[in-house]
Amino acid sequence: MRNLFLFLVTFIFATNVFAQNRNDVALYGSDKLNGTARYQGMSGAFGALGGDMSSLNINPAGSAVFTSTVFTISLANYHINNETNYFNGRSETDFSQLKLNQIGGALVFNNGNSSSPWKKFTMAFNYELSNNFENEFLATGDGNTSIAQYFLNNATGYRVGNLEPIDNENITQAYINIGRDLGYDAQQGFLGYQNYVIDPATSENPDETSYVSNAKYASRIGQEQLVITSGYDSKYTLNFASQYTDNVYLGFGLNFHSLERRRISQFDEFGYDSDSKLQYVQFDNDLYTYGNGFSFNIGGIAKLSNMVRVGASYQSPTWYGMTDELFQSINADYLANPGDANASYAENTPNTTIIFPNYDIYIPGKYTGSMAVIFGPFGLLSLDYSYQDMSNAKLKPTTDPVFAEENQAIENEFQAVSTVRVGGEFRVKRFSFRGGYRFEGSPYEDEFTSSDLNGYSLGLGYSFGATKLDLGFSQAFRDYNISLYDTGLTSTAAIDNKNTNVSFSVTFNL
Repeated sequence: MRNLFLFLVTFIFATNVFAQNRNDVALYGSDKLNGTARYQGMSGAFGALGGDMSSLNINPAGSAVFTSTVFTISLANYHINNETNYFNGRSETDFSQLKLNQIGGALVFNNGNSSSPWKKFTMAFNYELSNNFENEFLATGDGNTSIAQYFLNNATGYRVGNLEPIDNENITQAYINIGRDLGYDAQQGFLGYQNYVIDPATSENPDETSYVSNAKYASRIGQEQLVITSGYDSKYTLNFASQYTDNVYLGFGLNFHSLERRRISQFDEFGYDSDSKLQYVQFDNDLYTYGNGFSFNIGGIAKLSNMVRVGASYQSPTWYGMTDELFQSINADYLANPGDANASYAENTPNTTIIFPNYDIYIPGKYTGSMAVIFGPFGLLSLDYSYQDMSNAKLKPTTDPVFAEENQAIENEFQAVSTVRVGGEFRVKRFSFRGGYRFEGSPYEDEFTSSDLNGYSLGLGYSFGATKLDLGFSQAFRDYNISLYDTGLTSTAAIDNKNTNVSFSVTFNL
């Protein structure tokens, strides 16, 4: 069992180590479909339409389409289903959560000067859950590489004497000091060595730098890893827009992000040979990430005729300032003499939370072109295309050697992402029927870690006049191949992911 906190020590490393990697960068840069029910019901294809609070995400000129002051509030139920295959094992997890995912309004100021080409001005504020991190998956099966290899890879090259507590040091103090003086990899090697997962290649030699595994198994070993993530990336938008003549809308938006994410990884390994010194390992990691970000966007919409509208917008890069906190625990069943009924139980877990140095994430900007056809009061069709080059993403400071290596991997493995969104609306009296489709390319060139995303949506709306009710349904599919660890035990869990959102919005025209 995971041990309880006896005391809490927070410590800031002097060396630059990291907990985030390129997979986290891809997650923060992904394009999620959130917002009002009408927006979700049309798969977010609003770049040339406007007139919806969530359309400000695509094109900030959209608020100038409002003809009167408006306020919208939205709730969404998020349901995540993951089917996970890991070697010979298969599991399925489901998770649902109801959240307030949007609230905002726009003030419309009509220009009293009829001779001015500037017809009206709008100012809008909108809160939106731009990324929901609630998720979980379970990888279970008989793997071909032990967790011991993770600790071997991290310990190799460090003297045994460096991975042991010195005089008057307990496990927690040694864990802190090793991380400060030698870095994160030595710290991980220390955990494996102190819990008998690995041993020095030669005994009683404090200068030994090679290690061996205490795990003995024929060809397969039982493994389970449960990963639970939670948190959000909330976006607060301050928007300004204006209508010029009867046919042009221009807008500008400032976006302030607040991000929190927690990732709990619980790993168990068992089923060793009867003569193995190691009989069981549990290794848990609890990573908490928080920070703030900023971005801006500019855009315009033009009426080419009564039927055709076009839009263009630019979403600036998003600059995040982040902090990571990590808590680790480990325990093992170890037999000094295999076959002896008196097994020892090792739980040399440090009771401390690591606080990593602050760092930055740079998510590249995005360009969007849009077109819509309006069929008078009967309905519309809309198309958006977005382009974002994820190979330009960065972890900073770039002078840090670990970040530099990860950034090189991003440059080599990531690619430009194209996103296509198509939506339509058909109106019958007070009812509106909606549908849509979206495609988002994988940010990975080989499309192995993450596949392309495909999704569809449906929606229904009813207008009482000044008040409108909207219901939206969207579902998206994407496949992932997730490595259990970044070194040693790099076996991948194949995940078929399905995200289903049901949203409800109320809009008041004042």
